[in-house]
Amino acid sequence: MATTTQKEYDIILFGATGYTGKLCAEHITLTLPTDLKWAVAGRSASKLLSIVEELKSLNRDRQQPGIETATLSARDLNTLVKKTRVLINTVGPYHIYGSPVIEACVKNGTHYVDATGETPWVLEMIKKHHETAKANNAIIIPEVGVESVPSDLLALSLAKFIRAQYSVGLKEVICSLQEMKAGASGGTLATLLSLSDHYSLRKIGESLSPWALSPFRGPKSSKSLVTKIFGLRFVRLLGTLTTSPFGAPNTAIVQRSWGLLDGGDLYGSNFNYEEYMRTSGRVTGVGLHFATTLLPLALSIAPLRWLLKRLVSAPGEGPVREMADKDILEYRAIGTADQDTSHPKKAMSRLRYEGSIYYLTGLFLAEAAMVILRNEDEITKKFGGGVLTPATLGKPYIDKLCDAGVIIEALALPDE
Repeated sequence: MATTTQKEYDIILFGATGYTGKLCAEHITLTLPTDLKWAVAGRSASKLLSIVEELKSLNRDRQQPGIETATLSARDLNTLVKKTRVLINTVGPYHIYGSPVIEACVKNGTHYVDATGETPWVLEMIKKHHETAKANNAIIIPEVGVESVPSDLLALSLAKFIRAQYSVGLKEVICSLQEMKAGASGGTLATLLSLSDHYSLRKIGESLSPWALSPFRGPKSSKSLVTKIFGLRFVRLLGTLTTSPFGAPNTAIVQRSWGLLDGGDLYGSNFNYEEYMRTSGRVTGVGLHFATTLLPLALSIAPLRWLLKRLVSAPGEGPVREMADKDILEYRAIGTADQDTSHPKKAMSRLRYEGSIYYLTGLFLAEAAMVILRNEDEITKKFGGGVLTPATLGKPYIDKLCDAGVIIEALALPDE
């Protein structure tokens, strides 16, 4: 691990008693180095003690985590983050509870990762804290969850593959959610409803524009009129595609990575990213497109949000473990080389995981924290800290995820 000022812990997991937090603690216990100095943190000492007792049965050879109690007060959070090199935050909704945590980490130069998918909040954090985080060498990486990690890493792997094979950048990446079998936790559903309470429709729309999170704007999208109106697109090897609810947030994250990594040079100056999901047919695809497009408008209606809040499960609850273990997630992406020819070279990348999607989020968080610990000097030398993205952790992160059981691969496609 990188040489740094001695701190009590390498990692503190804040929110360890929540649904995703427990699964992250489980992954740390089962797979991370046994000499790791870590702690679980939250408001209730008794609940934290119960979690620690459960973890003992998973790996008795591991050094047991410390227990740290903290509220969201500035005093508690400053004391907490000073004790650790990296803070993993699983306390959501982040737009309600996450801002003071990031502020404390930025102020004290503590590295930070979370699993938010709340793009309006991420934009807010970039505007408020990116420059200060850079100055303080604090590595702040939101969106380290199943919402954005697959898209961000597939685009990165294609950029590196095309650059290595053909010495050019990417002109286009088309990414598709090919398969997802999973239930939603109470926290995920509550967050979706709460966002519309907290942000106006205009603010949400602003954050979801393609280059909203990027340090600077790239080229304009070249979507066809049919795709813009009906959401449909057919791509060989991906199938019939339609608008994905994750498409706009992930596009914003991927194109922030484009701007952060060598000022756009790695991906290429003409880079454009689009994300869809696979659909069974055109009629279904059109229906899904309009449902996804109209959802933010529907959630802006306060009485409808009030009703839905009473139907979702409570935060902290989630799918039954036996059912969740049957989850499947697969993304595929096709990258087109930026070559001035009628048949440019193409490559395809794939990410697949079989098992609990929420465990996967815990895995993403824990492995990202380990990459930061082991590559801290390299990352801060390159970026100086700041509000970064999963892709800025680079190949070491991809390698760690592959070692943990996630399939991530890229290969050249035959000429058309």
